[in-house]
Amino acid sequence: MSKSAAHHALLGCPAPTKSRWRRYWELMRLHKPVLGNTLMFWPCAWGLTMAGYTTGTSSYDLVMQLLAFAVGSTLMHSAACVLNDICDIDFDKQVERTRSRPLPSGVVTVTEAWILLLALMVPTVAMLLLTNQTAALVALPGIFPFHALYPLMKRWTYWPQAWLGFAMNWGFLVSWLAVTDTVPVFVVWPFFLGTVCWTIVYDTIYACQDREDDVHAGVKSTALLFGAWVRPILAGFTLAFLALLAGAGLANGQGAPYFVLSCGGAAAHFAWQFASWAPDVPADGGRKFNSNGLTGLIIWSGMLVDYWRMQSATA
Repeated sequence: MSKSAAHHALLGCPAPTKSRWRRYWELMRLHKPVLGNTLMFWPCAWGLTMAGYTTGTSSYDLVMQLLAFAVGSTLMHSAACVLNDICDIDFDKQVERTRSRPLPSGVVTVTEAWILLLALMVPTVAMLLLTNQTAALVALPGIFPFHALYPLMKRWTYWPQAWLGFAMNWGFLVSWLAVTDTVPVFVVWPFFLGTVCWTIVYDTIYACQDREDDVHAGVKSTALLFGAWVRPILAGFTLAFLALLAGAGLANGQGAPYFVLSCGGAAAHFAWQFASWAPDVPADGGRKFNSNGLTGLIIWSGMLVDYWRMQSATA
């Protein structure tokens, strides 16, 4: 039950009926904190900025590309949320935190959800066609199989967070190729692998909110797999992400701002997350998950300063 509904129940009066548009808005997760909805955008911003740093992309082109990927990643994220809720109706009905969502609560029908999914995917695919052919083709696995099959992974494996890592961060590869066909192996692939580690961290924290309900519902996750060792194991994945972040930066010739702001800033933010995170307090898991949107911004800040320095030097 939502806080608003609980409040009205305590007062003995019915909760106000939400508009149809509000129901769709919630189904797409657009009512959530903004930074929590940027986790698919940041890998795109990182790829565009790092590639732009090495190729000398103009400021105008970088801004236009960032805007395009911001819109595209938002559409893709919303579509993925709708598909996930369609597939997980029965699971969501058994989990306290999710049973009030539009589909399991019955305020949106499955047919309406499929129509909404189609309405989101048409402009998403259309936007891909605006990039170059290589980037568009590489983007396709991000849609299928990664996003399309993710909702099923929690039925098959205790590592759905790893699969989600490929889905959420595939935009790093696509955005890099949107800037240049040159793909430096020791930059792109280590960085991408690092982002997968990052997703395992934040989505495991997210999954810790529902561990008890997931056991009864039969949902698998790294939160259940890691059990009492969840904090040290996630700390290991975090260190791997930071090491790969630094290594990719060295290979890409990044400057001091990258290592101080991006790597150092991310390390400090992760230190705060782990020092203050209470795995057995569900609400805290949601807060720490959303804070990873700030992690993305911190990492991007160092890249952006490096890019501006490069632009100033060549002006």
